[in-house]
Amino acid sequence: MRFASLGSGSRGNGTLVEWQNGLLLVDCGFTIKSTEQRLARLGKTAADISAIVVTHEHGDHLKGVAPFARKHSTPVYMTPGTFKSKELGRIPSLHLIEGYQTFELEGLKVHPIAVPHDAREPAQFVFDDGTHKLGILTDLGSITPHVEASFDVCDALVLEANHDPAMLASGPYPPSLKQRVGGLWGHLSNQQTAGLLQRLNVAQLQHLVVAHISQKNNSLEIAKSVLDGVTAEAGNVIYACQEEGFDWLELAEI
Repeated sequence: MRFASLGSGSRGNGTLVEWQNGLLLVDCGFTIKSTEQRLARLGKTAADISAIVVTHEHGDHLKGVAPFARKHSTPVYMTPGTFKSKELGRIPSLHLIEGYQTFELEGLKVHPIAVPHDAREPAQFVFDDGTHKLGILTDLGSITPHVEASFDVCDALVLEANHDPAMLASGPYPPSLKQRVGGLWGHLSNQQTAGLLQRLNVAQLQHLVVAHISQKNNSLEIAKSVLDGVTAEAGNVIYACQEEGFDWLELAEI
């Protein structure tokens, strides 16, 4: 299994997960043109995408899903709450994820995980190809015991460190948005992410990707200063960016 990012942040998200039998796109927060350009940068085309799996309905994750699916007849998987929250128009092949039940795509097990976020029925995911497990965990405001247990089994992890509380407090957002981002149903701060990593089996991670870093309420330097002490045992630590995401990362058999 290997994975890569089309981009990560509040202006658009998309993650590729490739295994022996297929290629998933997790979220599509870009226009069709931008998505196709970003796929090309990673050596892929729209025709390579087996399916799109959607985490929730916010525009930076959902905006391009229905247009892309209509243009390329790509199957889409999302929770009923996510589907009902927006007028998405026709989706040629829609599959609803009922009750966060695990499902399988061409030998890849997809485990949807319920998370606290201000969306209708949000999910994050653990992908299992039978040899490795990849977790994608962004867009949540607090860490529940269920979340912690679900992601303490991964060989690679894409994990949000969205904001620095001091920058958020003094930043340009209106008070209501500051409260939303920093609340229990918003986004993880650097400190919350560090606390989770202290409790996870970081030494098992071949790759740890710190993602969804706010361009207005965080900085790479601040995030690294908080996280460096708790990421040392991970095999490879990288920080995703909005424009270029990150390149292919492969999970090796050990």
